[in-house]
Amino acid sequence: MNYIWSNLKHRAFLTVLTVIAVTVTVALFSLLLMSKDGVEQGARQGYGPFEVVIGADGSESQLVLNTFYRVGAPTGNIPYETLEQVRETGQAEAVYGMTTGDSHEGYPIVGIDPTYFQTRYEDRSLAEGKLYGQQGEVTVGYTVAKALGLQIGDTFSGAHGLVEHADISEDHHEEEAAHSEEAEHADEAMHADEAEHADEAAHADETVHADEESHADEAAHADEAAHVDEAAHADETALADEESHADEAAHADLHDSFAYTVTGILPKLGTADDRAIFTTMDYAWAVHALSEEDREITAIIVKPATLLGAQTVKTQFEELDNVQAVYSSKAVADVLNMVDSGSQLLMIVMFICALLAAATLLLALMSSVQERKRDVGLLRLIGKSRAYILSCLIGEGAALTAAGVVLGIAAGHTAAALLGDLVFTETGIQLDALRFATNEWLLMAAALGIGILASAGPAARVYRTDALTLFRN
Repeated sequence: MNYIWSNLKHRAFLTVLTVIAVTVTVALFSLLLMSKDGVEQGARQGYGPFEVVIGADGSESQLVLNTFYRVGAPTGNIPYETLEQVRETGQAEAVYGMTTGDSHEGYPIVGIDPTYFQTRYEDRSLAEGKLYGQQGEVTVGYTVAKALGLQIGDTFSGAHGLVEHADISEDHHEEEAAHSEEAEHADEAMHADEAEHADEAAHADETVHADEESHADEAAHADEAAHVDEAAHADETALADEESHADEAAHADLHDSFAYTVTGILPKLGTADDRAIFTTMDYAWAVHALSEEDREITAIIVKPATLLGAQTVKTQFEELDNVQAVYSSKAVADVLNMVDSGSQLLMIVMFICALLAAATLLLALMSSVQERKRDVGLLRLIGKSRAYILSCLIGEGAALTAAGVVLGIAAGHTAAALLGDLVFTETGIQLDALRFATNEWLLMAAALGIGILASAGPAARVYRTDALTLFRN
């Protein structure tokens, strides 16, 4: 062991370079394995006990991703009566309607009955406060509260879509100003035309002959009628524009004036619910001023009473016009298949990195063996065994690899701990830095195996050379 350590210290720069190459490669592999585990775990936990989801026609994957993972836009809305019809089937243990479409600072506002949390998470206690119970009260996810610094009693307003509220207000005011300016120019142009036609008419009256007075009167009446029609048409257009902009302004004002009050903060659940804001389902109808006849919901999630019940609900409601019913597990599996395809491409890149690290290790060992030829010859001349000499030469490569593997695993898990919240906030992927990922032990064994194999080649080559030749060289 002392012989190996002295060799490594003698070539300190190359030793450090080799260890860094192995460390970086192992750390990247470790992060990739943790990410893959996070995706699969999130997919399994994402929809909980809700095996069937019902929503507007469109992509099945989009419906499930938006409903359970808060990703992308909803496929559309369906009538509220559909929720009542699902409940009346008697095939579901629990049914919840969901309204989405608004947000606060980019985090979606989800309207759903508060008993949803009991059904999905059973007896998990809130981190702070209590669940919402009335319109305007909200319970925020763990990540939302941490990112925005929200506390019990704080108030805020929402925005339409997954955009910043301030941006919408600014855009709306700019549009109002632009339309106001257009209307002003239109009024000026209309008055100018009327004045010009009036002057022309007066001038014509002064210069016409007596025998043309009747014709002038007819022309004047025709002009006046035309101007009256033009003015009426302009007034109608301006009125329609004003009504349209008034509707838009009223819609924006409803978002601005509808205040949400934080009543509770969820614990860290490890699902997409950490990145959402929850309130009563009727918030969307209030914000958008919908009548009882116009009420719609974004999706319906169903916890079936039995497997047969799940099939019955799916079959019955997928036959409705503009409505689709899908199995949550099937849609998630389709998404995972697409993710696996991307992971395979990334894995190819990682294997290339591994080959480069192995090549660096091989070059370092070959250089070390070349420098140790005289040492090997001397060891053989003094009678050291073959096993001892090979163990010294191969042990150097194994030591370099082991150091890189240990540091790589430590670096990968440290990065996961430091960046875990950021990664979860941005992607929804949970990185568990406190446990080894699936196949991470296999990664360490494979890395050590590659290091030993890379060392064995140069060591065997040197050992086969005649001892006297090695010593003379």
